[in-house]
Amino acid sequence: MGTALVPAGQHQAFRRTWRRLVQTARLCCGVPDYDNYVRHMQEKHPEREVMDYKTFFRERQEARFGGRGGFRCC
Repeated sequence: MGTALVPAGQHQAFRRTWRRLVQTARLCCGVPDYDNYVRHMQEKHPEREVMDYKTFFRERQEARFGGRGGFRCC
């Protein structure tokens, strides 16, 4: 058995697809995407300070759950 090399284009497409799947899974579980937030802030709002991960996560949880101090069922 030989080792066949995967063309660079296929490898990049696989990595993009994998990142999207991971991002989707995280969003489905309620885990916000900090990397996308940082990228967005650097590109669109370079004058604003980027929150650290802990602050970002807390803010996203409060935005999602209304700051009720926990998860809710309905």
